Amino acid sequence: MSDTNELQVAKGFGRIFFVGFMGCGKTTWGRKLATHLNCHFVDLDHLLEEKAGMGVAEYFSSFGEDAFRQLESDLLKQTEYPADAIISTGGGLPCFFDNMEWMNANGKTAYIKLSPKTLAQRLEGSKTERPVLQGKKGDELVEFITSKLAERESFYEQATHIIDGISLSVERLEEELAK
Repeated sequence: MSDTNELQVAKGFGRIFFVGFMGCGKTTWGRKLATHLNCHFVDLDHLLEEKAGMGVAEYFSSFGEDAFRQLESDLLKQTEYPADAIISTGGGLPCFFDNMEWMNANGKTAYIKLSPKTLAQRLEGSKTERPVLQGKKGDELVEFITSKLAERESFYEQATHIIDGISLSVERLEEELAK
């Protein structure tokens, strides 16, 4: 297959919404895959920050979860996405309103799945401010993630593609999403 044909195949992916728990790599892998496929990358958290004029953590603490979830859902549904785009969503976004159903109707969805212990290790080392995790470390963090995942997993598992987040590569992501 020539490089031109490979690019044409890549451009046929359409819209792919990355979902999963915070720290699973939605933004990192979304950005890498978009670069690899030569398509647009959209980070809904960054769009929300631009629209709100403040960071996600600040908005969440200033206006509360209900207002945050409503703005997040409105932004998801009102953004005009390019035909071929990788979209990174917030960790809770699929779990509210009809957001997961809407994403599945408007593109493919990819759940990057990781264990609570792996997520905790990644989040403990993260520099991103995450209000719901403040003060939680070690076993307490693993227990919190386990509990939250139990609430969210039924939404995440509605994704059109469930991808093991361990040893991920852009080539493997592309292969999984082509199925």
